[in-house]
Amino acid sequence: MHNDNFFALILGVSSGFGKAAAIELAKMGYNIYGVHLDMGSSKKRVEEFAEQLKILGVKVKFFNCNAADDTKRKEIINQIKEDFKTEINPNLRVLLHSLAFGSIKPFFSTNIEEMTTKRQMEMTMDVMANSLLYWTQDLFVEKLLAENSRIFAMTSIGSRRSMLNYGAISAAKAAIEAIVRQIAVELAPYKITANSIRAGLTDTPAAKKIPGFSKMLQFAKEHNPFLRNTVPEDVAKAISLLVDEKFYWITGEVIGVDGGESILNFIE
Repeated sequence: MHNDNFFALILGVSSGFGKAAAIELAKMGYNIYGVHLDMGSSKKRVEEFAEQLKILGVKVKFFNCNAADDTKRKEIINQIKEDFKTEINPNLRVLLHSLAFGSIKPFFSTNIEEMTTKRQMEMTMDVMANSLLYWTQDLFVEKLLAENSRIFAMTSIGSRRSMLNYGAISAAKAAIEAIVRQIAVELAPYKITANSIRAGLTDTPAAKKIPGFSKMLQFAKEHNPFLRNTVPEDVAKAISLLVDEKFYWITGEVIGVDGGESILNFIE
């Protein structure tokens, strides 16, 4: 399925699901645009990752900035438009939203300083949910999305279950699933699909910040039908299949990629 004119835009490319998807799609011949926010030694590692992808024979361009910044978003999309002028029949086939930056605090506490604030709530919703809509709208307006473009957004079981200090992120995950459904309906006439990918509990840099996550991870492993945790590569492989034209009839769905973890009632 190697096609030099296939491109993927990955929001959150530097780690976790976004990084794994970039590797998998690059192996398939997809050129990669990636957006990430990294400083110091992390920035250096991401630069090295970009070079590793190029070894696979694809074009790679990363942008180190806040993906939820309106100005930066428009600058990146304009850059893609300019790049496409020199390409033969370029096809932005994939948009993956894998941004994991939100408030990990309780809604209520006897110490008011520990409670989620309005600013933190709005930031979490903007980065982890609303930004998908704004990216999709701008790409649509600039005619960068086309027939068989695939839009994916990472969600989690937190969209429908409560977890300690996960309230803001839980709300964002529920919201992004709703946004994906609406995108799917409104872009169906253009033969563009959108789906949420619900990964099982996965050991990623973002997840490690959730209080008690290591215990949750161990519990999930012991109770998963496959007796192991989900890894980013599981999700990347699922995406690599769903980008195929044959899967055009799957849209607006929440697709579980968790080895059956979510069908067992053990996560509280």
